[in-house]
Amino acid sequence: MTVAARPLTDQEQRERREWFRVRWERGVAFNRLCRLRMVRWDPGGVEVVLPYAEQLTAHEGVFHGGVLSALIDTAGAGAVIAGHDFQKGSRLSTVSMSVQYLAPARGREAVAYARCVRRGRRLHFADVDVMTDGVVCARGQVVVTISGERPGIGEPIQPIDAVEPLTEE
Repeated sequence: MTVAARPLTDQEQRERREWFRVRWERGVAFNRLCRLRMVRWDPGGVEVVLPYAEQLTAHEGVFHGGVLSALIDTAGAGAVIAGHDFQKGSRLSTVSMSVQYLAPARGREAVAYARCVRRGRRLHFADVDVMTDGVVCARGQVVVTISGERPGIGEPIQPIDAVEPLTEE
């Protein structure tokens, strides 16, 4: 496993966490396409908002289950990296995910609340609740691995111009 060549300062750790927050929102094409917003991003967890768009539906007025799964994956991985010790690497990949759908996801937005519940040497676990209109509509657990160094970490993040965000209907 490749890790940082020298110990990272607390400031460098904070800078990396912030870099990933910005990347999650502006640098990941899918997240930008869906207009995801990171409204909370700290070591205690993350809160990710997905605005409703007609292109994200299964039935009129209801978010598609696959979109909710993607939201769970994004929020769960975010919860892990938002409190991660970057001395242990920065290349993150989802290993597995489980999702339980509890109610139709109706509303102007879906909000994912995620927190890292266990940090291991390489495997990390996050729990995620997704709510629409104050109702928990889905729950999930995300398992990610972090090892090695992600190329480009710390470089400026330019928004992806080719991605047109979805429009609210």
